Amino acid sequence: MPRLRLRVLTWPRRLLVLTDTPRPDCPACGGEGGTEYDYGAPETGEYAGTDWDPCPCWDENRYWVLLPLPRLRREGGNPWNANGYSDEPPY
Repeated sequence: MPRLRLRVLTWPRRLLVLTDTPRPDCPACGGEGGTEYDYGAPETGEYAGTDWDPCPCWDENRYWVLLPLPRLRREGGNPWNANGYSDEPPY
């Protein structure tokens, strides 16, 4: 039985999708959907990053598109000045 939830995807365009979630009682991942592990560089053995192994109880690429969402655009160009504050009035 799938455990469905709503999610917004942003690539290749904004979409509202219905997606599956990991099994909360899965003994392999504990409901997290996978396992993270750190790995080292082969030459030095120093930390090189973190990788993710997905659990078979969940397919993170399985989803159903419900609605394409519009792109967020502002009319009249960029309202933000160099300080990061908006020049638009509050109303």
